[in-house]
Amino acid sequence: MSKASDRAYAQIRSMILSGELPAGAQLGEIQLAERCGVSRTPVREALRRLEAEAFVRRTESQRSFVADWSLNDVADAFELRGMLEAHAARLAATRLTEAAIEALRQWNGRLAQAISVHPPDIPAFLEANRQFHAIITEAAASPRLSNMLAGVTEQPVVLRTARNYDIDNLRRSWREHDELLAAFSHADSEWAHAVMIGHIRRAFHSYAEAHRNHRAQAYADAAE
Repeated sequence: MSKASDRAYAQIRSMILSGELPAGAQLGEIQLAERCGVSRTPVREALRRLEAEAFVRRTESQRSFVADWSLNDVADAFELRGMLEAHAARLAATRLTEAAIEALRQWNGRLAQAISVHPPDIPAFLEANRQFHAIITEAAASPRLSNMLAGVTEQPVVLRTARNYDIDNLRRSWREHDELLAAFSHADSEWAHAVMIGHIRRAFHSYAEAHRNHRAQAYADAAE
């Protein structure tokens, strides 16, 4: 894939994750080419890549749109993510080095800093959270597991989940990371597995509640 295509992919993906291109928005190749400063061919290649990663959906008429996941789609993604990340935590518990555990502590410290300000620094929270989970996945030392996890965690739903967190949910996320650290410090695989399952399930229910509230508000607004 060309550098122009990589650049278009990165820019379009960033616009989707930031909400600049919202769910359901049509993605015109000409407009995107102008915004990305490339020709239509790299944009077309980038859209195919984003479609494979479930950021974009293509209709039978070959028009592209930002994917809008149903709650069932989200539930499936969280179910898979929970199983895979819990397995990663179980493997990592006996494989993490002291240096890796210290890195986990530092990233969770940065996460705590991100939620201590008002309003919370969501981009910083997301980066610290990503790095924390990446260390666990790397320590699991399973390339196949890493590839499978990438398919269910690199979706726009991750950003939308964090945006729907209130301060209590953000603090719970930090505390759950702290409990994972305790499990890792004791090299307790089953403890780590159980905490990670709960961590991912709570994230899903937070997303689902916000999703239902958003739909209810949309219906109420439409009825006025």
